[in-house]
Amino acid sequence: MRSMTKFGAFCLGVALLVVAVALPARAEEVADAQAFVRTLADKAISQLTSPTMSQAEREQGFRALLKEHFDVPAIGRSALGRYWRVATPEEQTEYMGLFEDLIVSTYAQRFRDYGGENLDILGASKPAGSEDNAVVVQSQISRNVAKPIRLDWRVAQASTDPSIVDIVIEGVSMMQTQRSEFTSVIVRNGNKVSGLITELRAKTKALAPK
Repeated sequence: MRSMTKFGAFCLGVALLVVAVALPARAEEVADAQAFVRTLADKAISQLTSPTMSQAEREQGFRALLKEHFDVPAIGRSALGRYWRVATPEEQTEYMGLFEDLIVSTYAQRFRDYGGENLDILGASKPAGSEDNAVVVQSQISRNVAKPIRLDWRVAQASTDPSIVDIVIEGVSMMQTQRSEFTSVIVRNGNKVSGLITELRAKTKALAPK
């Protein structure tokens, strides 16, 4: 299975989610979504970039942020696409656990290489026809010696707390890339979800802290 692509500190993906005509979001939705992303980014940098942290500690901290601020079940189901409906309940349960472990193991490592980059919030909009009532917060990671990285956050405005349902780096979506990669693995294994689960087990084992 191909290795995941990093998104600055923590993102990868395949297709810009905001190519549709964007509608201005209500002022309070924009403010809430932007504040949410700003707080999350600051928290991640302050809690996960210490050079004295072990990888196990970094993964534990990242997992806590992931569970609190990302809609992991929704992202995982979407990444599996149409195969979610054909997976057995046992396969669904194991897949979701492995999917979370893979995200944690992959992206926690990115924070080891943090070099003091700044995250600048550029604005927010609501894509037309959004089924999850999401606001897309546009931002960029500013780097001292390289071109800034465009990073968009899809924030679902749930009835409780907001949550991240996708991240897009330079027009490439985490969720859609995972779906493409997972589908390729499943097709290669005779259209069986069990084939993906086997590869995810091996991948997460290889990434586990030594």
